[in-house]
Amino acid sequence: MLKIWSMKQQQQQQQKEAAASGDGSAKKKVTAAQIRVQKDLTELSLPSTMKTHFPNPDDLLHFTVTIEPDEGMYQGGKFNFSFVINNNFPHEPPKVKCIQKIYHPNIDLEGNVCLNILREDWKPVLNLNAVLVGLQYLFLEPNAADPLNKEAATDLQHNRDNFRRNVRNSMNGGYVGREKFERVVSA
Repeated sequence: MLKIWSMKQQQQQQQKEAAASGDGSAKKKVTAAQIRVQKDLTELSLPSTMKTHFPNPDDLLHFTVTIEPDEGMYQGGKFNFSFVINNNFPHEPPKVKCIQKIYHPNIDLEGNVCLNILREDWKPVLNLNAVLVGLQYLFLEPNAADPLNKEAATDLQHNRDNFRRNVRNSMNGGYVGREKFERVVSA
């Protein structure tokens, strides 16, 4: 298990060793954002439908989360989200984008996510777990009242059956209107 202060202690030890050897290979300081992210990650209790992936294990501020909904209209899909956390975290929310193109009222075709805690309702007391719960909830209950994809929102509001068909078609790699979607369901 990761310890909150292990990065700081490791950095201090490396600085001492570098100073003792005189080779000038001291590492960069650990930021408050890195310490907070490490704390948030150690407190995560992810369900089996979510997984984190760190392309560079030494960089906790850039990672991906895979969500595989096991219920709702998006059941069977596999959606990847990139997380980019800047050094002002937790005073600023993480930047979250869906990597795949998705037919969803709260995620636009460029992958931008409309989740209130990633915008105006963000507070430093919120953590990464709150963001992940919010993302998971978007797959269970898409919100047509606060859309980024207005076409999908209108479809959801006025013709739920057609919306459900469009979700299935898009997840299978088909077209919705003129938009081609990547297949996100297993064969």
